[in-house]
Amino acid sequence: MSTPFGALKQVDAGLLSVGYAEVGSADGPAVLLLHGWPYDIHSFAEVTPVLAAAGYRVIVPFIRGYGTTRFLSADTVRNGQQAAVATDVTALMDALGIQAAILAGFDWGARSADVVAALWPDRCKALVSVSGYLIGSQAANAAPLPPQAELAWWYQFYFATDRGRAGYEKYRRDFSKLIWQLASPKWAFDDATFARTAAAFDNPDHVAIVIHNYRWRLGAAGEPQYDDLERRLAGAPAISVPAITLEGDANGAPHADATAYAGKFTGKYEHRVIGGGVGHNLPQEAPQAFAQAVIDVDHF
Repeated sequence: MSTPFGALKQVDAGLLSVGYAEVGSADGPAVLLLHGWPYDIHSFAEVTPVLAAAGYRVIVPFIRGYGTTRFLSADTVRNGQQAAVATDVTALMDALGIQAAILAGFDWGARSADVVAALWPDRCKALVSVSGYLIGSQAANAAPLPPQAELAWWYQFYFATDRGRAGYEKYRRDFSKLIWQLASPKWAFDDATFARTAAAFDNPDHVAIVIHNYRWRLGAAGEPQYDDLERRLAGAPAISVPAITLEGDANGAPHADATAYAGKFTGKYEHRVIGGGVGHNLPQEAPQAFAQAVIDVDHF
């Protein structure tokens, strides 16, 4: 497929055949850029050349359920829980011979980066996380929120129903475009920009992964092999690696105030608010600021 990154690559890593872009110096410090829902690798289309020009080896994978990433076995559970998605990151690093990398992401990708930084700090040289500390637990998610906060999670409750799964299956592009509009109310993206990313949602496992991700948060079963990791994550472990957290000044997606999570970052740490009407898809809406955070955190 034709992409702004050039030809995509494919590698067997853990449970997956991962589709990914690789740009920059093969000998440069590794940076993994991790996307979320409902987005894809094109969120980093303008970040990647900046980092490549600065000497980095930039890896941008489709996460499970997106783009050209596929499960190696038809029998593997289509699991979207946080420990499974984060373990994909270290499996990819192993497959590519990368011991440690700078991890940078947003939405699900930020959560995976946070998990790796917290559980396996030797694999994470430094961290850039949009919306901060996103590690969660089923127990924490069981606590009710004030009504206005619950309203912001409307799609999570919709996905918990059979109607919601069928609705997302049937209307996944319309649904995703609505999320883009709600999460980034001041981002004037055009139809071609959306369509370029929406192609990634045609992955045969996309709906299953998305639905399970949100159902797991509300108590649906995960897989036993991740139980120990989830127990550790439920303790909200601190992140000791150098870190920069970012927030757009117009993020319409549910997110905590930075003061709520700053104490979770125990190494050198900085929080930056990116102005100018920047929403949830921060690397695509403010690529220079995102790339600069990666470069800066590398020198902490």
